[in-house]
Amino acid sequence: MSMKTKAAILVSSFTVLLFVVVGSLGGVHASSNDGSYRQMQVYSEVLSRVQSEYVEDPNIPKVTDGALHGLVESLDANSSYLSPAAYKTFKAHKAEGKGEIGATVSKRFGYADVVSVLPGSPAEKAGIEATDIFESIEGQSTRDMSLPEIRDALSGVPGSTVNVSVVRARKAEPQKMAIARDIISIPPTTDKMMEDSIGYVKVDALTKGKAQEIAVKIKSLEKSGAKKLILDLRNTSEGDESEGVATANLFLNHGTITYLQGQKYPREAFNADPAKTITSLPVAVLVNKGTAGAAEVVAAAILENARGDVVGDKTFGDGSVQKTIDLPDGGALILSVAKYYSPSGKAIQDNSVTPNVLVADDTDSVISDDDEEQEPATTEPESKPKNMQDDQLHKAVEVLKSRTS
Repeated sequence: MSMKTKAAILVSSFTVLLFVVVGSLGGVHASSNDGSYRQMQVYSEVLSRVQSEYVEDPNIPKVTDGALHGLVESLDANSSYLSPAAYKTFKAHKAEGKGEIGATVSKRFGYADVVSVLPGSPAEKAGIEATDIFESIEGQSTRDMSLPEIRDALSGVPGSTVNVSVVRARKAEPQKMAIARDIISIPPTTDKMMEDSIGYVKVDALTKGKAQEIAVKIKSLEKSGAKKLILDLRNTSEGDESEGVATANLFLNHGTITYLQGQKYPREAFNADPAKTITSLPVAVLVNKGTAGAAEVVAAAILENARGDVVGDKTFGDGSVQKTIDLPDGGALILSVAKYYSPSGKAIQDNSVTPNVLVADDTDSVISDDDEEQEPATTEPESKPKNMQDDQLHKAVEVLKSRTS
C-alpha cells in the first residue's frame, strides 16, 4: 500500500469519527461563525503530516486508535471510543454473569480512579481504598484503556484474581496487588438509634430496591422514638439515579429533585410526589469524596430544597446518561448525551455537591505513623484506631442537636 493511500485511510477514518461526534453534539456547519468545519481541516492536516513527515512510518491502526481514544475521552470520563475488538469483548462481557472486585471505578487524570469500595468486598480485603489510582491492570496502563475496558479487565471468572498496580498519595512507589474476583452482594441498609433520639441510617449503594429498604428503616426508627435523622451516604457510589430520586422523595413533599437535559435530550424533570413522602423529621445527610451518582442526587435535592443539611466533604461528581453508537468499522462510541442537574441548575457531574457544613475526611487529616510499613490487608480490616474518631458523624449530630424539630 502506498504512503498516499495510507494517509488517505488515516485521514478519512478519523474524519468519519469526527463527523459522528460533532454531529451528535449538534451538527457540523460550514458557516463563517462556526469553527467545527475549519477544525476538522486542521485535524486532517495534522494526521496527513504525521503520516508523510514523521521520523518513521507510523503504525496507522495504533495512531488512529490513540487519536480516537483521546478525542472522545476529552469530553468526559463516561464517554469512550471502543475499537472493533474492544466492542466485541464489551458486548460479550455484558451478556455474562461475572465476578467483580467490589469497587466503583471511574477515570480521572487519565487513569482508573477508585471512587469507593464496598464493605466486605474482595477489593476491601485486598486493601484497596477510595482515591487509589490503578496505574495498570495486568500490566496494561489504564491511561490507554477506556472506562468500559477498565471495568471489563477488573471483572472475570469468580475465584480468579486480577493483578493491579496501585498508586496512592502517601506511598512513594506503586504497589502491586492481586485482587480476587467474586460474585458481589450489596450490603443491606443498616440503622441504629444514637444519642438525643437521633436515628442513623447507613446506605452502601443505591441499587434497585434500596429506597424501599431506607423507608422501612426510617419508619422503624420513628416507631422507636427517633426525632431526627442522619442519612449516611459516604462512599455510596453504586446505583441508579432513579433510585436516588425515589430516596430523595422519602424526605421531600414538594419541589424539584433533579432533572435531565442534553443538547438533543429534552429537559426531563423529576419532581417530588407528596404521596411518596414518609417523614418530616429534621435530617442531615453525610457525604464524602466517595459519594457519587444517585447518592449525589439525594444530597443535592435535600440541600437545595432547604429540607436538611449536608455534612462532610465535597462529593465525587458523576451523573449522566450514555448512548452507544455503532461505527461502520465494527467499533462503537459511548457518548454522554444528557446530564443530571441539581434543583438550582448545576450539572452534578461538573460541579459535584458541596456540603453546607464542610468537614474533611478522616483519611485526609489522620494518618498513622507506621502507615508506610503496613501491608495490604488480607483479612477483615481492623477496627478504626481509637485516635481516629468520626468527625463527620460527630458534626452531623451537633448540627441536628442545634435544629428544632
